[in-house]
Amino acid sequence: MSEEKKPNNFIEDIIEDDLNNGLSKDKLRFRFPPEPNGFLHIGHASAICLNFGLGEKFDKPVNLRFDDTNPAKEEAKYVDAIKKDVEWLGYKWDNLCFASDYFQELYDWAIHLIKEGKAYVDSQSSEEMAAQKGSPTEPGVDGPYRNRTIEENLALFEGMKNGDFGEGEHILRAKINMQSTNMLMRDPIMYRVVNRDHHRTGDTWKIYPMYDWTHGESDYMEQISHSFCTLEFKPHRELYDWFLDQIVDTDKVRPKQREFARRNISHTVTSKRKLQKLVEQNIVTGWDDPRMTTISGLRRRGYTAASIKNFAESIGIGKRDNLVDMNHIEFHLRDDLNKVADRVMCVLDPIKVIITNYPEDQVEMLQAENSQEDESRGFREVPFSREIYIEREDYREEANKKFFRLKNGKEVRLKNAYIIKAEGCLKDEEGNITEIHATYDPDSKSGSGTEASMRKVKGTLHWVSAAQALPVEVRLYDRLFTVPSPDTDKEKDFMEFVNPDSLEVITAMAEPAMKNLSIGETVQFQRMGYFCVDPDTTDDKMVFNRTVTLRDTWAKVDA
Repeated sequence: MSEEKKPNNFIEDIIEDDLNNGLSKDKLRFRFPPEPNGFLHIGHASAICLNFGLGEKFDKPVNLRFDDTNPAKEEAKYVDAIKKDVEWLGYKWDNLCFASDYFQELYDWAIHLIKEGKAYVDSQSSEEMAAQKGSPTEPGVDGPYRNRTIEENLALFEGMKNGDFGEGEHILRAKINMQSTNMLMRDPIMYRVVNRDHHRTGDTWKIYPMYDWTHGESDYMEQISHSFCTLEFKPHRELYDWFLDQIVDTDKVRPKQREFARRNISHTVTSKRKLQKLVEQNIVTGWDDPRMTTISGLRRRGYTAASIKNFAESIGIGKRDNLVDMNHIEFHLRDDLNKVADRVMCVLDPIKVIITNYPEDQVEMLQAENSQEDESRGFREVPFSREIYIEREDYREEANKKFFRLKNGKEVRLKNAYIIKAEGCLKDEEGNITEIHATYDPDSKSGSGTEASMRKVKGTLHWVSAAQALPVEVRLYDRLFTVPSPDTDKEKDFMEFVNPDSLEVITAMAEPAMKNLSIGETVQFQRMGYFCVDPDTTDDKMVFNRTVTLRDTWAKVDA
């Protein structure tokens, strides 16, 4: 039976319609155009999956183009981080491009617009410009410099280029329509003076083009057939087309801009400015902090590329902005990690259990499967001895019938080991339990085939042999914000919703085989969740990040 064909989304329908209306499939080309002024976040991941996914669907090239037109905020380190993110997600670009590659062509076209009477140098202050531009309900008025002569405009623009003027003294504006209902068409800025070195062009240029002027023309020079962007750019489409009208050659592909909706994730912010604020105020340790929804932060936390791509595919491409619950992406993360992560034992809140009838000096090596779902993942050996650690919450002196873990007089099975029965405990002067005493059934060894080993016991606990236990640092990460939508409250700053309990650092006891894990490797701590080896790990200390719990612990909180 053939696989059912997946229906198109509306973006794919646009492309199919263009092909049906005469666009040659050979002319299809897409792009992902980030600005190198910060690290990419989960919203960018969806855009990456969209654009590169279109390339895969139609078997056509996709460019990675950096819109690097603001040297005041852009750095080479962001370029490197973005390239790493795209590659980590599993995509390959055709051409690596930069808007700065086109600075000369853009400048030459600007000169052409000045000569055509379609651009002019304005010398007003920003306050004066704002006043003459009007408002959404009031038309703008022509500024005092709108009708400068072509010769004066050319001279001033060349002076701007040569560094004869300071920032804010002059700008180049397109001459379109100061009465347009679309305020973006009211003589938008094309160039401004920026006295900063550029990360690629150094001090060659003293003027830098604005995004709206650069973007469509860059698409055109790269012969991008479809330029997809988020909904906030829909009002920019009219300007995108106007700029193309001035330079396009009818024998070449004319790019088409179309918009899709953002998919915001609950309990996060995705504004680069707000992410930067979290970094600058030391709320997080950096752009790659595992609490951040930057791609680098998600990767460090232990997210897989497959889980992010599956998430992006599942939410689809929409026409209206939407807030997606964090649990949605965590579902795809758990689903993927369940298939690929080995199971190990690590006790997060250890309390010692002494098995009083087990030989004092004996250490027994037991076989433990790496995955209950996939036998091909093999087995490992774990040491077992008279003294072990279990989770503190797994023991009670007395408990009701619904408590299936260790309690006095009742039995539980130790995973891959024996059945034990709690006999009592020791306490300190304040009444805190310090040590549990238990006995074991020597005939109940898991996998031995004895009658005792097949005895049904409701509770199964993970454990670690005390003498061989590996102390590890575990960072228990949680939601960075306490509310689903922290940046939409008009009365409060989003920083007021930062979760003070988003990180807890503990020392846990792990089975010794975990010493062999590599940085970035993710495993399941049985019964506790998925954890990833952090880059802070050294030869002397292993550090684990909690990637995600086994179940959604926020469902009841948000209900």
